Amino acid sequence: MGYDENVFINCPFDGEYGPLFQALVFSVQLCGFVPRSALELVDGSEVRIGKIVRIIAESRYGIHDLSRTELDSESGLPRFNMPLELGLFLGAKFYGAEIHQRKAAVIFDFHRYRYQQFCSDIAGQDIRAHSGNERELIRGIRDSLATWRPYAEIPSGSVIYARYRRFVRRLPRMATDASLRVRELTFNDLTRLVGEWLIIEPG
Repeated sequence: MGYDENVFINCPFDGEYGPLFQALVFSVQLCGFVPRSALELVDGSEVRIGKIVRIIAESRYGIHDLSRTELDSESGLPRFNMPLELGLFLGAKFYGAEIHQRKAAVIFDFHRYRYQQFCSDIAGQDIRAHSGNERELIRGIRDSLATWRPYAEIPSGSVIYARYRRFVRRLPRMATDASLRVRELTFNDLTRLVGEWLIIEPG
């Protein structure tokens, strides 16, 4: 696995987004790609923005979720990490070497045209809406990944969602068997358990 299989994930990491994040990671792996995230390595010696740039450079594809740019309840300020990282990804595509000009991305928001109120410069992009719904997120990811690898046999979104629900039901037992707790899973814990489940239940 390498550049052509890597998918950079740009989304919120808080607990409220957790179910969508889990569905996102599961879908990417089931479709035969490798999810990449700033959460994959904790290294106090690496500046966070440097880590993000490095992962973007190592990933041909990107999934960007702009659905959580609302005002923070404590600071009263918007959360702009996701638009910033989308900008870095698009900059790599437009200004990078030939290998980066082949980058492709899917961009999500809560509602399809809501982004125009806070990031109108991407008005020409094809934005998908998930409405905070795992089924819709999975369908959008699957349909995008299928165009990136058109000759691969990737199941339909509804099939992936059904398999995801089976994984969710099995996850507590798998976590316990691995001396883990579902609420404390790291990104690497999650990707490992998804990988193990896909071997146990390949279809």
